Amino acid sequence: MKAILNHLFEHKTLSQSEAKEILTNIANGDYNPPQIASFLTVFIMRSITVEELEGFRDAMLELCIPVDMQGREVIDLCGTGGDGKDTFNISTLSSFVTAGAGVKVAKHGNYGVSSVSGSSNVMQHHGCKFTNDIDHLRRKVDEANICFLHAPFFHPAMKNVAPVRKQLGVKTFFNMLGPMVNPAFPQQQLVGVFSLELARLYAYLYQKTDKRFCILHALDGYDEISLTGSFKAISNGKEQLLEAKDLGLEPLNPIDLAGGTTIEEAAKLFYTILEGKGTPQQNSVVFANAGMAIKTARPQLSMEDAIATAEESLKSGQALKCFKKLVAQ
Repeated sequence: MKAILNHLFEHKTLSQSEAKEILTNIANGDYNPPQIASFLTVFIMRSITVEELEGFRDAMLELCIPVDMQGREVIDLCGTGGDGKDTFNISTLSSFVTAGAGVKVAKHGNYGVSSVSGSSNVMQHHGCKFTNDIDHLRRKVDEANICFLHAPFFHPAMKNVAPVRKQLGVKTFFNMLGPMVNPAFPQQQLVGVFSLELARLYAYLYQKTDKRFCILHALDGYDEISLTGSFKAISNGKEQLLEAKDLGLEPLNPIDLAGGTTIEEAAKLFYTILEGKGTPQQNSVVFANAGMAIKTARPQLSMEDAIATAEESLKSGQALKCFKKLVAQ
């Protein structure tokens, strides 16, 4: 690791194969926590290259416990996190709204590192039992239209990194990797990223796959559609700059998206919105993101129809039903 760190401290980058090898060695326990922390810090100080990101992704996917969905076509709604905005759990709520609309979801999530409450925090608070029992996960997709994949259960090799990430408490390149390493290998993805630069890297890598995808970045820094300003949406062969009115929705203020200061507050707010008792502003941002996911899964729909489908899912109680079926053992 000393040679690697000296190489990086000289402002040099890694090739795809080098990045893959180093992450594999981290997973194998070849480096100590201070060395891992130093390595992670390099990529906080400078931008990651597409070769490095691709190498890290390849290592994670090779090392993961894969979830064979046996022909079930699923979508993942997952953001990188790391935007520092402390919003309520928009992508997790949107996942249940998407499931309630009849689109099968394999939601990849983890505990919050740089935020108050990640998707795993809020799901655990509501009694969701995490598992990597593949039969159970497939059954949940059949019964509830959604399963929840708690990242540490599928990336056991990353146990050496988790304590270091927690102690650092800031976003690292593992935030960048999260949406790319869903062990169910979903055919469709709605991905939110915390920077426009990362959106471009993601777009480059996703164009090389056969996935249907949409990469989102709000220009004021959110890793999802926030409706607080313009946002980029990059999908297969298409790039758009959109705002709330383009979706038939009203613009919002950042305060409308506040997620609470504790896991308990975040979990309570999550359930309130899922019950259909959220504010119009909270509902509309969920409709925007779920609508974009539904549109990604069903490209024949207009954006207007996709958002209307999301609204019907929440207001009819279908999204809540999916949630209750998922958390029921």
